[in-house]
Amino acid sequence: MPAEKAPKLVGITVKKSEDMSEWYNQVVLKSELADYAPIHGFMVIRPLGMMMWEQIQHYFDARIKSLGVQNAYFPLLIPESFFKKEQEHAEGFAPEVAWIAQDENAESEERLAIRPTSETMMYDMYSKWIRSHRDLPLKINQWCNVVRWEIKATKLFLRTREFLWQEGHCVYSTHEEEREDTLRFLKEYQRVAHELLAIPVIMGWKTKGERFAGANDTFTIEGFMPDGKALQMGTSHDLGQNFSRAFQIKFSGEDEKDHLAWQNSWGISTRLIGAVIMTHGDDKGLVIPPHLAKNKVVIVPIIFDASREQVMKAAAALEKQLHEYNALVDARDNYSAGWKFNEWEMKGIPLRIELGPRDVGNNQCVLVRRDTGQKKIVPLHEIKKVVDEELSAMHHAMFAKQEKWVKDSLVTVSTMKEFESALAQRKLIRALFCGQVDCEKALKEKTTATSRCIPLDEKPHKGGACIHCNQPAEWYTLFAKAY
Repeated sequence: MPAEKAPKLVGITVKKSEDMSEWYNQVVLKSELADYAPIHGFMVIRPLGMMMWEQIQHYFDARIKSLGVQNAYFPLLIPESFFKKEQEHAEGFAPEVAWIAQDENAESEERLAIRPTSETMMYDMYSKWIRSHRDLPLKINQWCNVVRWEIKATKLFLRTREFLWQEGHCVYSTHEEEREDTLRFLKEYQRVAHELLAIPVIMGWKTKGERFAGANDTFTIEGFMPDGKALQMGTSHDLGQNFSRAFQIKFSGEDEKDHLAWQNSWGISTRLIGAVIMTHGDDKGLVIPPHLAKNKVVIVPIIFDASREQVMKAAAALEKQLHEYNALVDARDNYSAGWKFNEWEMKGIPLRIELGPRDVGNNQCVLVRRDTGQKKIVPLHEIKKVVDEELSAMHHAMFAKQEKWVKDSLVTVSTMKEFESALAQRKLIRALFCGQVDCEKALKEKTTATSRCIPLDEKPHKGGACIHCNQPAEWYTLFAKAY
């Protein structure tokens, strides 16, 4: 029987620079990261996308455990009365909560919500568990899914009704200790972005209008994407005593008196995968940062009938030599080498090794970097050292490229005319801002720009005036269009 013909690989049909929204959708679907679920607003995460999330989990879980955090799991459903205990929190999440329809035989008449976040459920339990200062600090994290119902349009990984995340919730005996950890976890998020994702981020705190509902302060890491839009990539919240007061989380201090506890919460989600796609992807598809990729190398044998056994034996030896990089050998029949090259470029594997009969005869191979397409002939006995060097160089090059983009995109403005001009050019805008909620709302309605953060390294600016309302303004704030 004739050999089965290989399917045609359809690549990305639009350029990233011309239509990033359509480009993004094609990369997600064609690289097989995720797909649209049959339920509006939901997604199916495919194995490659899940692998990326598992790598993030593995990296970050080890980091937080070194800081004394333990994992637990709490129920998916939350009683309505729990939300009502902290009014600002309840009002902030009211539009996003999905409620369960209950029949007349339900055990309770109280409505139950699918968790949009787990503060209320976890803090009800904390009020039972915490009795003494000896129980503190309590540092608990859970890896789970949440549902937030109100979305304008589905954007895989970036805006879906259900997503995966981690949420850490800690309790302390002093505000100083709580605040210190709030910033420590923010820096851990920066570390994930820099060391794992090769994405530079700006650390800062949110304005009143963008603060988490029920928090005293919200801190954030903000990425700036190649289409000139900002992306919130992780947050850490100083909750003060707002929730401990609402849920009566008290402890007996060393003075034998009762005290309200201090709390923080912090989270990152599968939105990070969206950031990786947008930041590093190109017109050929996905580009996975080396430290994030599980399979860092793919070996593509160039096969001819006469030399098949010789080449496949060399490929197997190479795979074994590079086992610590989870190297793959693509020995599929009925697929040309060129077809395989294109597929693995689409899926973003950091390094490709081409191995043909001539290479085997010369004890060498061809190494190709996914980010630059650069080819290098490498002696087989040096391959492990060169792979290690190229993976490191690739990570630093990807980070440096995006870091330059963010630096070149940042502009400081002093008038609304300059603000609007910079926004039209898709810049990241730095401007003096009063921070008032009404002013920010009016500015957003007028320009569609949102405040991203006040960078942690900013210094107070005395005697300044707000870019929008001309009222006194002490802080330079970053603005941009956002996802």
